[in-house]
Amino acid sequence: MQPDKIGFIGLGLIGGAIAKTIHRVYPEISLIAYDIDKASLALAVEEGTIHKSYDMLSDDFASCHYIFLCAPVQKNAEFLAKLSSFASQTCIITDVGSVKASIHQDVVGTPMEPYFIGGHPMTGSEKSGYASATSYLLENAYYILTPTSRTSPELVKDFQEFIRSLGAIPLILDSEEHDYVTAAISHLPHILAATLVNLVKELDTPEETMKTIAAGGFRDITRIASSSPVMWQEICLTNQKQILRLLNSFIDALEAIKKEVAIQNESELFHFFQSAKDYRDSFSLKSSGPIPKIFEVYCDLVDETGGIATLATILAKNHINIKNIGIIHNREFQDGVLHIEFYEEDALQKALVLLRDYHYTVYER
Repeated sequence: MQPDKIGFIGLGLIGGAIAKTIHRVYPEISLIAYDIDKASLALAVEEGTIHKSYDMLSDDFASCHYIFLCAPVQKNAEFLAKLSSFASQTCIITDVGSVKASIHQDVVGTPMEPYFIGGHPMTGSEKSGYASATSYLLENAYYILTPTSRTSPELVKDFQEFIRSLGAIPLILDSEEHDYVTAAISHLPHILAATLVNLVKELDTPEETMKTIAAGGFRDITRIASSSPVMWQEICLTNQKQILRLLNSFIDALEAIKKEVAIQNESELFHFFQSAKDYRDSFSLKSSGPIPKIFEVYCDLVDETGGIATLATILAKNHINIKNIGIIHNREFQDGVLHIEFYEEDALQKALVLLRDYHYTVYER
């Protein structure tokens, strides 16, 4: 059943992306939103995404078929209490937080429990806020659903199909399993990236030599350290149990490889890197998984005035959009001096043919 009205508590990056997607797919659905950011609400109304906006929680939300709770993780409990009177067979409450066990603990035993379905769209951006949200942020992204034990299968199925209709890939998990899985593939990597960046900062020379030549593997593994400190502080506080579990496992793994390096165990060191390579290479980068395909090439380029502009002009005249372009100064693990990234695989393939026709030496990753 298609809902006729949907509400949003919080209209930041994820809430805004869901709202924009619903408006694109179902323009006839009425969308309302509450947020303390009046500028975001005004922009959403101006764009036509939101039909009504509120700076305080209104009884108007009681007539919504779905209410998306998109507030910061630690604010959710406060809003749940206010939303509990709205929850019913015809008003399902869901959230978008990256930690699920804590909010389920707040819901268990309350009248809301049969009408709550936890949610975690596994997508995002290094940017934040409604203005950075797009109507395609959910496209082919996993959207994990964590219904309570009392949520009826029919309600779960309806919501699952609604999420699927928005272009996302719904996946149903238990809330504890969700937190363990995401601690391993999301939370732990962010902590490791931040730890490595802070370590290099402390160990760097006065001339900042490490910072100057950092690229290649260091750049790739630490990119996520630029994410919101507030968000990751909240995640560590709310998913403490699973993060500590994974940190302990990782420390044990580091101690194990430290031992093999110390004794110069050639066979075990080879197996260590080969095993990691085989497993990482098994990830289907062209599928809609949590590790998306990056459409990029590396190109040799003569150091001369206008070289980058000439190449960019060739692509632009052939209607090929560039997502990112830049010179690689440290090419320890890269071919080519110029890195070019595209939005779609089709653009990548056209660029490869075109640049080679113009006698550029191009390397595919």
